[in-house]
Amino acid sequence: MTSNITRRHMIGTGLAATCAATLPGMALALTDATAKALVQQVVNDINRVIASGKPVNAMIKDFEGIFRRYADVNLIARSTLGADANRASASQLRAYTDAFRSYVARKYGKRFNEFAGGKVEVKSVRKVKSWHEVAGVVNLRGSAPFDVRFLVSDRSGKDLFFDLVIEGISLRLSERTEIGSMLDRRKGNIDAMIADLRQAG
Repeated sequence: MTSNITRRHMIGTGLAATCAATLPGMALALTDATAKALVQQVVNDINRVIASGKPVNAMIKDFEGIFRRYADVNLIARSTLGADANRASASQLRAYTDAFRSYVARKYGKRFNEFAGGKVEVKSVRKVKSWHEVAGVVNLRGSAPFDVRFLVSDRSGKDLFFDLVIEGISLRLSERTEIGSMLDRRKGNIDAMIADLRQAG
């Protein structure tokens, strides 16, 4: 049971991570319809990469490209750095954001072969405070379906995906724990943690 939940979370988080990128902004304010359309496009792009049959390394490169198109990587990266972001310099934040994006692509992209033959369905959308929550379900071969919730905002001036919750587990909070552990091992040295991050995943 535990291994199945872990597998679900890894695959679901991989989906989340892949969806984390930057979409060209829209002139109109974010609505239920535009939030749902964003998530549907994310799902379509992911499914195309998975179905491409490319080697894992090529798929990882494609996933990182999707990050750039669809997610608010700056917000996600800063959030995972937590309070330590306040003491990081501008150059450190840029380096960390670049390293984080590649780290997520490597870490979760490697697991997408397990998603082959699966399907993500977008089900519903609702407004929650200043963002929209798009609910979906992931169907995997040989596994029970599980729920995912995409959080979409236009706070940056663009319609962007800024988090995904898989069966109650947040991508941002999960990775904040991982990054925090890396910092602890380096006694709070941000530059050393960034160097580690570039090799991790």
